[in-house]
Amino acid sequence: MDIKSAEVQQFKVGAMKLEIYPTRELMGDAAARAAAEALKDLGRSNEIIAAIFATGASQLDTLESLTKIEGLPWDQVRGFHLDEYIGLPVDHLASFRGYLRRYLTSKVRMKEFFEVDGTASDPEQVCRFYAEKLRSSEPQLCLLGIGENGHLAFNDPGVADFDDPADVKIVHLDAACRKQQAAEGWFNTTEDVPEFAISLTIPTMLRVPKLIVSVPGSRKAEIMRRTLEEAISTECPATILRTHPDVTVYLDRDSAAQLGELIPYS
Repeated sequence: MDIKSAEVQQFKVGAMKLEIYPTRELMGDAAARAAAEALKDLGRSNEIIAAIFATGASQLDTLESLTKIEGLPWDQVRGFHLDEYIGLPVDHLASFRGYLRRYLTSKVRMKEFFEVDGTASDPEQVCRFYAEKLRSSEPQLCLLGIGENGHLAFNDPGVADFDDPADVKIVHLDAACRKQQAAEGWFNTTEDVPEFAISLTIPTMLRVPKLIVSVPGSRKAEIMRRTLEEAISTECPATILRTHPDVTVYLDRDSAAQLGELIPYS
């Protein structure tokens, strides 16, 4: 997609860069192009590119565009994802393993992709295995979203820990998180949303050198305001992104609707 530079607004809050686009489609395309450039750069200097991919409604436009970009070094990519519900079958609409198979791994041929198995008999063992794979791979790129309660992955305010000693852990999903999953159409009712999930922790994500964050839609307008304006705390976990040295948040007009005056950057 082509877009005039005049239609893109660029700002900076702390170390965080923000880019605002007229539509969610243009936003997703811009985030995808940034991810594509990062993959190409990493591919030139690394035999293996370890990358973490987010899921959910916020990532649909980004992944759709990213998987259509030609010439990317997918055969060098070792893929991971952020989280998965415990006990949810992979063929359920809301399964993040199923989501990534539909929108990512069935469209591009990666070197390998490690899934979080939320149906395994021993979730704690899944956490340990995944943590070991992440540590040994040292991911260089992470695609993220931000939840309506400010969560990163499934680190809701009640379980988020900026100094978490674990890399991957079992978390309890709060009411706001579960309500969002139902409202987005992944479940028929809030009661259908599992209460527990396996999630990467916040320090695990913050160790990744480059973060690309896609946050479209009017449902995210309030949390984006809070992310930029509130003190950095686990009451809004996404506020910690303001401390990362290389993070860019991609917004559309709807998700940026409540933002106040920001400092432009060039």
